[in-house]
Amino acid sequence: MSGNSTQQKFRVVLVEDHPMFRDQLTQLINKEPEMTVCGEADNIHDGFNLIESSQPDIAIVDLTLKGPSGLELIKNLKAKEIDVPVLVLSMHDEALYAERVLKAGARGYITKNEASTEVMTAICAVLRGEIYLPGKIASRILESVATGRKGENGVSQLTDRELEVFELIGQGRTTREISNCLHLGMSTVDTYRARIKTKLHLENSSQLSHEAIRWVSDGQKAPA
Repeated sequence: MSGNSTQQKFRVVLVEDHPMFRDQLTQLINKEPEMTVCGEADNIHDGFNLIESSQPDIAIVDLTLKGPSGLELIKNLKAKEIDVPVLVLSMHDEALYAERVLKAGARGYITKNEASTEVMTAICAVLRGEIYLPGKIASRILESVATGRKGENGVSQLTDRELEVFELIGQGRTTREISNCLHLGMSTVDTYRARIKTKLHLENSSQLSHEAIRWVSDGQKAPA
C-alpha cells in the first residue's frame, strides 16, 4: 500500500487482552510508514466505545478478552451499524471460528501462529476492502457453501454462546464465574450447560467438565 502521507496514515485499533502481544503488535504496525495504532482496549465494552469514538480504518480483535468474547464485540458493532472493518487475530483454531466471525460481520481471520509478514498481508487486504482468510480455510468454507453444510457434529454444532460457555468450562470456571464473566444469569448459564450436554451426548456435569477441559487442552480444535 502506498501514497499516504504522514497525515493520512491508516488508523488501527487493537482489542487484545494480552499486554505483551498487544505491545508486539503495536510495534509491528507502527513500523509501517502508512499505519499507526490509535487506541487499545482489552475488553468489549472499552473496545466498542473506542471504535465508536475514534472511527479507525480497521479494528484488530482477539476472540478471548476480559469478559465476553470478541465475537460479541463484532456482533455489537454490526448491530449498531458501526462500519469499521474488523480483522480477527486469535489463537483459536480457524477451522472452528473463521466462518463464525465472518457471519458475525468480521472481514478476516488469522491465527497468532502466523508469521508477522502474513499478519501484515491480512491487515492490508482488509484495508483494501477485501476479505482475508488462509487459503485452506477459504476453500473449506466455499465448499460448504456450495454443497450445503450437513451433518455437523461435535463442538462445531454449538452456537456461538454455547461455544463460549464450553470454553470457559474447559478453563475450570464455575457457573457463577461464567455468569459474572459473560454478564448472564446463573440460570441462563445452566440452560447453556444443559444444551451443550445434549448436543455432545454427555450424561452429566462431570463428563461435560472432562470433555471441555480436554478440548481446551487440545487447542480448541474442531472435529475432523
